[in-house]
Amino acid sequence: MRIDVLSLFPEMFSVPMHDSIIGKAIENHIIDLDVTNFREFTTDKHRHVDDYPFGGGAGMLLQAQPILDAYDHTKQTAEAAGYPKGKVILMDPAGKPFKQHDAEELSHDDHLTFICGHYEGYDERIRSIVTDEYSLGDFVLTGGELPAMVMIDAITRLIPGVLGNHQSSVEESFSTGLLEEPQYTRPAEFRGMKVPEVLMNGDHKKIALWNQKEALRRTYLRRPDLIDHHNLTSTQKKLLADVRIEEEEKQAAEDTDKKNTFTDDE
Repeated sequence: MRIDVLSLFPEMFSVPMHDSIIGKAIENHIIDLDVTNFREFTTDKHRHVDDYPFGGGAGMLLQAQPILDAYDHTKQTAEAAGYPKGKVILMDPAGKPFKQHDAEELSHDDHLTFICGHYEGYDERIRSIVTDEYSLGDFVLTGGELPAMVMIDAITRLIPGVLGNHQSSVEESFSTGLLEEPQYTRPAEFRGMKVPEVLMNGDHKKIALWNQKEALRRTYLRRPDLIDHHNLTSTQKKLLADVRIEEEEKQAAEDTDKKNTFTDDE
């Protein structure tokens, strides 16, 4: 996969995108990452890339010319290297929320281009080359560089060969539609906290059931909106029913303890 980034601050990508898993993917030629400073393509003699909006308004807008010319350059370079035009992604607060299934879909593309904005916004004509718009959430950042890096990380790790164990990405939170179950490593007991016995008995069938149940429990308690009841297996439905009963009984016991404590204080 080739990833192009258009940014006013290419140095922001120098360390995060060349370290850890992504850095290894670049070293192993699994991905080709190129960050272009679109200021280099401005025709303004003062190297300005922004201007005041027509009709008035606060702030400055990024001009279309530097970004579109920079994109033409990166597209030609990519095509010369044998890559297709690919998708052009605009990082924008008005874009659709970026989810795990978007990362999975984009990981199958051969070429992605990210446009990172700055200042107040964009000249609307920039959208003439955009195929997709994404946002990380309902908050405002200084620029699109950090969201682009987050997306690139989420996408890259799903490309075959990037992670040492392909199953790692399959079993992660959101990839299965559920949050990931609790996990433990050595020692078996630490400060009075013990690893669940089922995880150490070697019975892989029981371990698998425990993992499913605890993933359902964590999702039920923290993100119930993620549970698609229509797609649950019969086993998962039974496990979820058990979780509900257990949690209701736990809550009832806690309420009783609080009531008894209050009575004792009186």
